[in-house]
Amino acid sequence: MFSKSRINEPGPSKGTDDVTPTDTATAPKSAAPKKSAEFTPTAPKAKPPASVLSSDLTIVGNLKTTGDIQIEGTVEGDIRAHLLTIGETATVRGEVMADDVVINGRIIGRVRGLKVRLTSSAKVEGDIIHKTIAIESGAHFEGSVQRADDPLTTNSQNKAPGVAKTAPAKDPAAK
Repeated sequence: MFSKSRINEPGPSKGTDDVTPTDTATAPKSAAPKKSAEFTPTAPKAKPPASVLSSDLTIVGNLKTTGDIQIEGTVEGDIRAHLLTIGETATVRGEVMADDVVINGRIIGRVRGLKVRLTSSAKVEGDIIHKTIAIESGAHFEGSVQRADDPLTTNSQNKAPGVAKTAPAKDPAAK
């Protein structure tokens, strides 16, 4: 049944070729969806531009996004974002929390961020809780500065010790 001539002849390869076109026909079809599947994840990676609140806009209320915000107007409320830029004409009255905070304008309230930067035109009246901070010459700042490894979650931790200290003092007085 087996002979040298059959092993060396294209006969067995013809049998393989008969199977191969089926495999080859299947392979490009499976390869094409893989390429489109690889292309699909790259589209969501494209970062949308920052939302811009113009200088003639006043917002009363809280803002929350996982994206970027650039404030040029007035906001009376808390702001949470990934990257928050406070423009030179902007005024924010409330707590600001973001991974990156760049302050060119005025903030009246607490600032919490992993990276906080006060430019020379910044005016901040309130406490800053940060992981890293940069304050340029000429920036106006009134408040305290506190470093924290995770400043975005320290709000509840800061309140807890104060409550714990106050509670025992009230309990003995009540007894």
